[in-house]
Amino acid sequence: MNRDQVLNALFGEGWKAACLEADHFYGRATAGNQEVTVIGTAEKAEVGADMALTMARVVIETIKQRPGEPIVFLLDTQGQRLRRRDELMGLNGYMAHLAKAVELARQRGHVIVSVVYGEAVSGGYISTGMMADACYALADAEIKVMNLPAMSRITKIPLDHLQELAKQSPVFSPGVENYFRMGHLDAVWQGDYAAKLVESIAHLQGKSRSEIAKDSRIARGVERGGRQAAGVVIKRVLGSQ
Repeated sequence: MNRDQVLNALFGEGWKAACLEADHFYGRATAGNQEVTVIGTAEKAEVGADMALTMARVVIETIKQRPGEPIVFLLDTQGQRLRRRDELMGLNGYMAHLAKAVELARQRGHVIVSVVYGEAVSGGYISTGMMADACYALADAEIKVMNLPAMSRITKIPLDHLQELAKQSPVFSPGVENYFRMGHLDAVWQGDYAAKLVESIAHLQGKSRSEIAKDSRIARGVERGGRQAAGVVIKRVLGSQ
């Protein structure tokens, strides 16, 4: 699904663009009976320093101008921009600034939902989608940190061995279903996307801030069988303190 299709599926004529560039966009939309701020990436965008600053600015403007308005991230990104200019500028700092802006919005009472509709990779996803109160993906989306051939080159582990490991554990495997099993995704969406977004926002707004702040991803991963050792390790660490 491309950007125009997902915007139409989620908001129909309720979407009003303030910026509509080839690789990023933002604006406001109607979800149910309330207005939301929408920030997104498109065409497998590389998130560089400029884009990170733009998204952070929109988040901060939302905090200042529209207190408490929900923020929706729509994501299709191949990760952080691997360019000399961005690295020399300190891209990690710009992405940290974006992540801190999102956290500030959360502290100020904005509920934040992210939806992966295309691709979500590495740093381009960490500072946006993974910072949300609830993370979702469309069934035909793709989420990954690194594909198996690249992982093989970096780790020097033979590709066929990684492929065997991927069959046993979702930790080694890209794909929406694997990230769901690991507990990262709240749900994988199919069907009426607009209704599911309204339901998600309402569900978050019905929670206290302490409930929203509680990170249940590891527990979900254990329940879904995708992170079989995480809970055991945490208990051992906590028990040794």
